[in-house]
Amino acid sequence: MWNTLVVDPMLNILLWIYNLLGHNFGLAIIAFTLLVRLLMYPLTKQQLQGAEAMQKLQQDPRWKKIQEKYKNDREKLAQEQMRLYKELGVNPFASCLPTLIQFPIIIGLYSAVIKALAHAPIELIDLSRRIYPFFDLAQLIPLNSRFLWMDLGRPESLHIPGIPFGIPTLAILVGLTAYVQSKIMSPTTASSGGQQNQMMGQMMSIYMPLFLFYLTLTFPSGLGLYFLTSNLATIAQYAFMGKLKPKEILSR
Repeated sequence: MWNTLVVDPMLNILLWIYNLLGHNFGLAIIAFTLLVRLLMYPLTKQQLQGAEAMQKLQQDPRWKKIQEKYKNDREKLAQEQMRLYKELGVNPFASCLPTLIQFPIIIGLYSAVIKALAHAPIELIDLSRRIYPFFDLAQLIPLNSRFLWMDLGRPESLHIPGIPFGIPTLAILVGLTAYVQSKIMSPTTASSGGQQNQMMGQMMSIYMPLFLFYLTLTFPSGLGLYFLTSNLATIAQYAFMGKLKPKEILSR
């Protein structure tokens, strides 16, 4: 069911774009990632607006007052919080629901990229079975998946004359852009809602870039290209919404 409804449609759209762009799989990954991010823009905007509303609410004197007044009565505190939510028109789940919706889309996109980079015979057979029958199978399977200096079916490393080892430039770029993205998306220190939230935000801004760096270092570079494009697209979206403020980001 998951493959039929999510992975297979994404896979076929990705391969259709690959065929449309003259069998350049690197450009296909970039174009497909940007298309998905564009379609997800309303959710990203809703998530940002919900997070901002919650941050403003946490600075409201009435919010601080009920936090102090009912700190020993969790049931009454929850009731008063819900009352204030309704009074101010704030949806406490506005920043969470878009994330939950985006998560399966991101997982499906990841699966589509991995399956499209099939190399082993059994993987190619599985890929051929997933391509819709009205497409030309011979035109859609990306057997030569090279983009710039990268073999998209293998982990990336840039070999420079005089240096005895390859430099994982793609992994480094993914890690750096993921770090910038995490800083942009984290709440400001002043409105983060407590020391615990600040610590969690700081941990995520370190661990997530390291995790994506590791994945790009060990998985096919086609996946790393997807990560890099997605990170840059998210940063561009926040810049478009006027939320890219370097001084404020560096202070977080």
